[in-house]
This record gives sequence, C-alpha cells and structure tokens, in this order.
Amino acid sequence: MLISVAHAQQAAGAADPAGGLMQFLPIILMFVVLWFLMIRPQQKKAKEHQAMLAALAKGDEVVTGGGIAGRVAKIGENYVSVEVSEGVEVQVQKPAIALVLPKGTLKGL
Repeated sequence: MLISVAHAQQAAGAADPAGGLMQFLPIILMFVVLWFLMIRPQQKKAKEHQAMLAALAKGDEVVTGGGIAGRVAKIGENYVSVEVSEGVEVQVQKPAIALVLPKGTLKGL
C-alpha cells in the first residue's frame, strides 16, 4: 500500500515539466523590470555625459558638480581650466563638469 502512494507522488511531480520554469518566472520578470527602470536610464545618462565632455571646447560656459560657474580656458586630457573671474582660473577634472550653459549665460550672473 505504501509503494503505490510513493509511486503516485513521483508520477505527479514528473508530470509537470514546466513547473521548474514557472518557479523562476517572477525572478526573471523582476530583473527585466529592474533593467528597464534603473540600469538602462543610468547607462543612457552616462553616455550623454561622455558625449558632452567630448564636445567640450574652449570658450564654453560650464557649471561644475560643486556649483562653480565659469568659462573653459584650457582643455587637457584629464583636467579642464575654468576661468571663474577675470584672471582667476580653477583646475577641475573633466568628469566634474556637470553641464554646459548656453552662450551668454554668465553675463546675466
């Protein structure tokens, strides 16, 4: 009598081959949602920032991550010289440049 019960339990477990995939489906869906809501937008923003730094030119008006606004005086490989006032230049790392302002913005400050 016990052998037939054990045989029935084994047959019921083997009858559902998609059961293993259905257990992992919620985890897979969570990773897909995480990718589209968090990882993908951050990668897009990083690419835009790299493109902005590559297009940086002398005379551009910029704001650093620390909030310092100025005009680009010199561009090196890793550092940018930002003129914050007439005759006052500050060396900052290229990734510290947060955004490029439209021309003439510094005159209004």
